[in-house]
Amino acid sequence: MKRKKEPPPPATLAKTPTGIQGLDEITEGGLPSGRPTLICGGAGCGKTLLALEFLARGAIEFREPGVCMMFEESAAELTANLRSLGFDLDKLVKQKKIVLDYVYLERSEFEETGEYNLDGLFIRLQHAIDALGAKRVVLDTIEALFAGLPNHAVLRAELRRLFRWLKDRGVTAVVTGERGDSTLTRYGLEEYVADCVIVLDHRVEAQISTRRLRVLKYRGTTHGMNEYPFIIAAHGLSVLPITSLRLDHEVSTQRISTGIARLDEMLGGKGVYRGSSVLVSGSPGTGKSSIAARFAEAACQRGERALLFAYEESAPQIMRNMRSIGIDLETWVKKGLLQIHSARPTLQGLEQHLVTMHDLVSTFRPAFVAVDPISNLTFEVEEAEVKSTLMRLIDFLKQRQVTAIFTSLTSEGATAREDSQVGVSSLMDVWLLLRNNEINGEHNRTLYVLKARGMSHSNQVREFVLSDKGIDLLDVCLLEDRVLTGSARAAQEAHSAASRDLRAQNHQRRLRQLASKRRAVEAEIARLQAEVDVEEEETKLAIQHELLQDRNAQKNSASMAALRGGPNGKSHPRPRQ
Repeated sequence: MKRKKEPPPPATLAKTPTGIQGLDEITEGGLPSGRPTLICGGAGCGKTLLALEFLARGAIEFREPGVCMMFEESAAELTANLRSLGFDLDKLVKQKKIVLDYVYLERSEFEETGEYNLDGLFIRLQHAIDALGAKRVVLDTIEALFAGLPNHAVLRAELRRLFRWLKDRGVTAVVTGERGDSTLTRYGLEEYVADCVIVLDHRVEAQISTRRLRVLKYRGTTHGMNEYPFIIAAHGLSVLPITSLRLDHEVSTQRISTGIARLDEMLGGKGVYRGSSVLVSGSPGTGKSSIAARFAEAACQRGERALLFAYEESAPQIMRNMRSIGIDLETWVKKGLLQIHSARPTLQGLEQHLVTMHDLVSTFRPAFVAVDPISNLTFEVEEAEVKSTLMRLIDFLKQRQVTAIFTSLTSEGATAREDSQVGVSSLMDVWLLLRNNEINGEHNRTLYVLKARGMSHSNQVREFVLSDKGIDLLDVCLLEDRVLTGSARAAQEAHSAASRDLRAQNHQRRLRQLASKRRAVEAEIARLQAEVDVEEEETKLAIQHELLQDRNAQKNSASMAALRGGPNGKSHPRPRQ
C-alpha cells in the first residue's frame, strides 16, 4: 500500500516594509506583498498621510517606485500636505520614483448603466505601473470612485474586480476608505475582500484628542491586535506598539554614577546599573527634580546624551533653577548632549505623551532619560491606565538599555505606608524616598534607599542638603529614637563635639596625673637605687678592709714565728733547770 504523500508546508507570507516607525513591528514585517491593504477610518484620522508615507518611504528607503491615484485631492494639494511631514513628492516625481495621477470625478456627470466597469481606470493605472515598474500603489479614496453608483450589485462586483486586478498585478496596494455608520467602510464590503485591514480612529476624551491604530485583520500571518496610539509629527507617522514589548530585554552589569558621591556609596559604592529604572518619590519641595537634573548632568559629563521630559517647568526655568544649586544644564544643551522637552500634561492624551517620548527617544538616542514628574500625567486619568502606560515606557527604555529616572509626588507626611502615588514602584529597580522632617521650626530633607535590586545598599537615612555648591548627603544625628536634622543636628553635633572635648581634656588630665605619678615613682626608684648603690659600695669596701686585715695578720704571725726561731729560723731548746 502506497503511503499518502504529505502536502508541502505553506510558504511564508512575503511582507513589504512600510518604513513607518512602529507599524512594521505591529505587523511583524510590514504589509502583505502583492496584496491589497485597506486603511479605513473617519475624517481627520490620517488615512491619506499614512498611505502617502508608505509610498514615499518605499521610494526613498526601499527603492520601490510607486503610483498614487487620487480621486479627491489634486497632486499639488497632496504634495503640500506631505511636505509638512518632511517628504518632497515633487522631487520624487522628478526623479521618476513616484507617479501622482489625479482622476477628476464629477458626481453630477455619473449615469448608471448596466455596462458600468473600471476598465478605463485599469488601463490608466496599468500604464502608470509599467512606466515606472511600480511595486507600490495607493488609491485614495475608494468612496469617491463609486460615489455615483446607487446600484449595490454593480458596486460590489466592481469592488471585487478591483481588488482581484491589484492582486493579479502583484503590486502591494493601499486603498483608503471612509468609515460607514455601522460598518468599517461606507459600502461594508471592502474589509472582506482586502487581505489586510487597518482601522484608524480619532477620538476626543476629556477634551483631549488621540489617534489610534488597529490591525483588524491580516490574512496568513500573526499580528498585534490591540489599539496603538500614533502621532503625526514633523517627520511622519509614529506608532507605538504598546503591547508588543516582551520581558526579553538584555541586562547590563555595568554600574554608572548617579553624580552624587554619597548616594553612590549608599548604592554599594558603584551607583546604579546601566539600563535600570530609578524612582525618586517624595512630597513637594524635597528635591526630586534636583536629583533628576544631577543624574542628567552626570550622564552628559560622561559624554552621553540625556533627555529630560518636564511637566511642571519650562526649559529656561529649569536651567535657571538648577544653576542655583551648582548644576549647569545650559552648557550641555548648547553642546547638544541634553534635550529638555517641556509640556503641560493637558497638551495631549496620556498615550500621546507616551508616543512623543517613544518618538524622541528613537530620534535622539539618549543613554539617560528623566521624566519629571510622572504623577502629573495622572491628571483626570485612571491609575490603572497610567500604570499600564508607564509599564510600556519602562519596557521600551529597558530594551534600549537606557537608564531612566522617574520622579513622583507623594502625599505629605505619609509614614504609615510608602506609596509612589501612581503605583509603579514594583516596576522600578531602585527606589529613593525623600522626606521633609519638621523639627525646631525647620523643614529639612532626608533621603534613604527603599530598595535596590541586584546590589547591596545602605539602610541608613541621610540628610539631603541643597546648596550653591551642589547636592550633598550628610550623616543624620540620632538621639534616642529621634532623627535630628538641620539646626537640631548642628546643635547636637556641637554638644557632642563639646562633650568630646571635655572627655579629651579629662583624658589628658588623667594622663598627666599618671605621668606625674610615674615620674614620682621613677624618682623614688632612682633614690632607692642610689642608696643601694652606696650601701653596696660601702659593703664592698668593708669586705676589702677585712680581707686586708686578715692578710696583714697572717703576715705578722709569720714574722713573729721567724723571730722566735733564731737567725737560722730554727728554734733553740730551753735550758733545764
